[in-house]
Amino acid sequence: MPRRFGRPGLLGAMARTAVVAGTATAVSGRVQRRQAERGMQQQAAADAEQQALVDQAAAQAAAQQQAWQAQQVQQAPPPAAAPAPAVDRVGQLTALAELKAQGLLTDEEFAAEKARVLSG
Repeated sequence: MPRRFGRPGLLGAMARTAVVAGTATAVSGRVQRRQAERGMQQQAAADAEQQALVDQAAAQAAAQQQAWQAQQVQQAPPPAAAPAPAVDRVGQLTALAELKAQGLLTDEEFAAEKARVLSG
């Protein structure tokens, strides 16, 4: 068969078109994969940054809560002391008089205890 010079024939044009189309498809697929990978990397970085912000906000909230609780503890008034039992002076004086009458207390001891009960 004689060799043709000039433009390729129908078969050559189809072969060239197939090669160009295949190359274009391969390149397009590779570009799409790269873009998808970059998108996933960017999304992962954005997610990590967002998580860091959330963690930081949670840490700040916890610190504020602890500071507030510490402030509440400092501001809380001390618990009121239990009221002292009412002094029954009459009962004490009666008991002292009975001890003196029984001879268990001297006049000086009775006077000293009586003064203590009346002053307290």
